[in-house]
Formats: sequence, structure tokens, C-alpha cells
Amino acid sequence: MQSAMFLAVQHDCGPMDKSAGSGPKSEEKREKMKRTLLKDWKTRLSYFLQNSSSPGKPKTGKKSKQQAFLKPSPEEAELWSEAFDELLASKYGLAAFRAFLKSEFCEENIEFWLACEDFKKTKSPQKLSSKARKIYTDFIEKEAPKEINIDFQTKTLIAQNIQEVTSGCFTTAQKRVYSLMENNSYPRFLESEFYQDLCKKPQITTEPHAT
Repeated sequence: MQSAMFLAVQHDCGPMDKSAGSGPKSEEKREKMKRTLLKDWKTRLSYFLQNSSSPGKPKTGKKSKQQAFLKPSPEEAELWSEAFDELLASKYGLAAFRAFLKSEFCEENIEFWLACEDFKKTKSPQKLSSKARKIYTDFIEKEAPKEINIDFQTKTLIAQNIQEVTSGCFTTAQKRVYSLMENNSYPRFLESEFYQDLCKKPQITTEPHAT
């Protein structure tokens, strides 16, 4: 399943180009592209929903997991546009946002933010220390596999902080990444085809009464 995640159509982290010609054929081509993107979205979303169990918690059964991640109503989806926190507080919304970042090739931002949230909840000093090292090697150090885009000063501060680990080691970096997502990725997510599709209200057709 994971290999299917990389089948997304690559683009430049911005909205789809709408200037590619006009006329019936161009319109048909755009509609076909939209359907392809929506299909890719749903593939990625399905993956994140299936792999969204919290660290350290046993995975639930298939039936209970499906109940936990029911597709939101259009009204519930519209709430996500009111605040970034509303989106992150929804398990389905968070999975959808992760799928979106995956399509923009910047999923390391939300993965780092989630790792920090888990880190802050850790009580054991030994686990706190091992998690701090893992976060640093995964996201912070130079040429890390999921290196996030933060300034050198913040990286230096983190390197100093993890020498004597506390739950606030990554606070500054987490705030920067949160702000980056809120001001850049989040607005684009709200404009995406996938989110607009979730917000569509079903059309109610009424049959004309016989006279």
C-alpha cells in the first residue's frame, strides 16, 4: 500500500495551473486530471487512516477503526476552515491534511509536529531521552532523512537542549513548523479539490407532483 503513496501527480506546492488552454477538450482534460488527483488523495487518505494508531497504544479491530474514522459530514468538514486547530483536532481531518502534505512532498512538517506532541506526553525520563535523540536524527540534524526547514540558530538551540532532555526541547521548532503549516499549507489545503469535495452538500432532487 505504501508504494501507492508515491503515485501522486507531482506539482510545485501551489494550486493547479488553470491556464492550460480553453475549449471543450481542455475542459475535459482538466476534469480528468481532477478525478485522478481525487483518486490519489483517497488512496493516501486510506493509508493514513489505516496507520493512524497512536504510538504505544494497541491497534483496534478493523470494525472499530472504521467507526472511529467515519467520513465527516459537509458541515463537520466546513468547521476545519474556521481554525487550523479544528483541522488538527479531527482524526479524519488530520489524516486528510497529512495526505495533502504528502502530495506536496512536505509531509515531514506534520510528522515532526506529531512526534513533538507525542514527545511532550512522555513521562519516563529514559523514553524521553531516546525519543529526543530519534526526533533529532530524523528531523533536525544536517541531511536528516526528514529534515525540516528551520534556521541554524534554532537547530543549535535544540542540539544544546537535548544534552539535558526536558519536555520543552523542541518547543521553539514545533512553534515555527506549526506557523509554517498554518500560513502556507493550511490555506492551500482548504482550496484543494479533495477538501472542496468533502464540503459538497448532496443535491436533493424532488420529483414533480402529479397533477
